[in-house]
Amino acid sequence: MPGLSLQTDAIVLLKRPPGDAFQTCTVFSGEHGNLIILQRLPKKTGGSLAPLDLFDEASLLLESSNQGQTWFVKEARVLQRPAGIGRSYDALRHASGFASVLARNQVPEESRAPVMDLLRQVLASFAAAERPDIVHFKALYLFARDEGYPIRQHWFPTLPSADRELARTLLNQPVAGQNADIAEVARLHNRLTEYLRGHTEILLD
Repeated sequence: MPGLSLQTDAIVLLKRPPGDAFQTCTVFSGEHGNLIILQRLPKKTGGSLAPLDLFDEASLLLESSNQGQTWFVKEARVLQRPAGIGRSYDALRHASGFASVLARNQVPEESRAPVMDLLRQVLASFAAAERPDIVHFKALYLFARDEGYPIRQHWFPTLPSADRELARTLLNQPVAGQNADIAEVARLHNRLTEYLRGHTEILLD
């Protein structure tokens, strides 16, 4: 049976420790959802197949010999690299946490384009924002919304009044300039994850 080929733009969500010849990544494509790709490591640095990095958006030419279970990278061209994420441990930690949620969940075809747009916006915010904890909270909320869950109608009423006000501020105001207490944001984030575990099919860990 002939192998499959695929051309797509995708963002690296997870990157596993490289083996002797290949590195394995989980990427998200707005057309095809999650894909597992194997990229041959160059013997020398540089070249058109320089290893993809975490959170890179790249134009990929892929081939598969096992009906799309895994894909080998034939060509890779980096389109966007949110390098600012790596300059902050907190930004890297929160961005990796959100990316791992996407990697665990198969996004239905009708939601992939909006989730791809959300992922681009979120990674740009993680690279620039001074409050990655707020970016992470907003990203998780918006992902659940884009997956079709009526989260505002069902989750908000479960919150105490003060928490509802905080959630509205975090969600509706630009991250820049927000100065909510870090512990309060973490507590609200935990309440959101508890709700998602109990009332949705989103896999968080």
